[in-house]
Amino acid sequence: MTQAPTLTTGRLILRAHGLDDFPDMAKMWADPDVVRYISGKPSTHPESWARFLRNIGHWEMLGFGYWLVADKTTGAFLGEVGFADFQRDMTPSFAGMPEAGWVMTTASHGKGLAQEAMQCILNWADATLTAQHSVCMISPDHQASIRLAEKLGFGDKALANYLGEPVLTFKRNRPS
Repeated sequence: MTQAPTLTTGRLILRAHGLDDFPDMAKMWADPDVVRYISGKPSTHPESWARFLRNIGHWEMLGFGYWLVADKTTGAFLGEVGFADFQRDMTPSFAGMPEAGWVMTTASHGKGLAQEAMQCILNWADATLTAQHSVCMISPDHQASIRLAEKLGFGDKALANYLGEPVLTFKRNRPS
């Protein structure tokens, strides 16, 4: 698979990124409220561009990656969800397991949209990917994302260290 398949939910369209989407994505990653628990600092334009290209490249190289999340009615940009292999140098290792992630615009927070989008892509992954597990990594301070991970079936919570910062790691088993 060389690009994200289009998926839909009751309120959302999950689709491949297009060049015209970059300004909205860069704006989201530059928002201090969005990145508070991710990196702690807003992304620069070049950092967002590298992330944008990385999102597209995952599909080409690995057959999975990130989707753009858009409002089904208006087409408005709401965020990004997906799976990646970031080649993180950490213990426990995420090697060979798709790492799930979600990031939504501030205006989208608290509406259940991340859960709706993530459940959709987890269903896709369960039907499509061969990996027996997926993982995710969350700041211990990001209570909303921790609750979401648990609702989505991520368990086996463990404390780890990534780039000198404490993180929580979670694992989700693919249903049998």
